[in-house]
Amino acid sequence: MSDNTRFEIRGGAAWITLNRPENRNALSAGLVNELYDHLGTAQVDPKVRCIVITGVGPAFCAGADLKSPPGEAIGGGRAIPYADVLTRILDSPQPVIAAVNGAAFAGGLGLVGAADIVLTNEAAQFSFPK
Repeated sequence: MSDNTRFEIRGGAAWITLNRPENRNALSAGLVNELYDHLGTAQVDPKVRCIVITGVGPAFCAGADLKSPPGEAIGGGRAIPYADVLTRILDSPQPVIAAVNGAAFAGGLGLVGAADIVLTNEAAQFSFPK
């Protein structure tokens, strides 16, 4: 794993933090792969009672990283389709909480829509492109 995300279990919650603040936590192939893997890890851990997804910096997630090459993860591995991440969230045996700390645009709003519970702060913004 790289530093696109952080994963930790605190109490009964698995925290998945999108960690690319320099590009507003945009969804690169590497970030999507890590998010998918962390969700899978949390979902089979009997200590995890809920999963929280949040972001570092002023944005929750700006959507797709348009500078990231599609279809290939860092290191040449296969990129997990974004839709598979959404399915993993929707099918999660534990409730998934989106803790929206800023902008949730396009694909970031997809993560929010797939979550069971959404918590926001006053900086939260939601948008799909035209």
